[in-house]
Amino acid sequence: MRILEDRLYTENHLWVKKEKKKIVRVGITDFFSAKEIEIINVDLPEEGEEYEKDDVFGSIESIEEEFNLVMPVSGVIVSVNEKVLDDVDLLNEDPYEEGWLVKIEMANPSELEELLPAEDYELKIAEEFEEVVPEKVSEEEE
Repeated sequence: MRILEDRLYTENHLWVKKEKKKIVRVGITDFFSAKEIEIINVDLPEEGEEYEKDDVFGSIESIEEEFNLVMPVSGVIVSVNEKVLDDVDLLNEDPYEEGWLVKIEMANPSELEELLPAEDYELKIAEEFEEVVPEKVSEEEE
């Protein structure tokens, strides 16, 4: 699973990449691919819609369940990736580049400070996978 150093991350497995002073691009991480979750549909907002940090702004649907997309920063949607709406496979194939979701003009850029740097996100992922696949402990012979 890839965790890119040039991005910030959320607890909900989204990445945020600053593009311009107040514009960020948002997408999902490799977490969904790593958990072998097959994405079958994505629901994204319209350009011009405004959200507060932690609002649900869309969803990703797999065969088994639906995941809410939680806004990482407050702001206005300035661009929606139409390619993803036409081809959801991009989310599993290339979530960090072609598979981005939305671009947001941030209302409060200081909210970026609340997101996780790559190394902290990596620790969070390790904890989550440990819960899913408990570590095998070998017993020492006495």
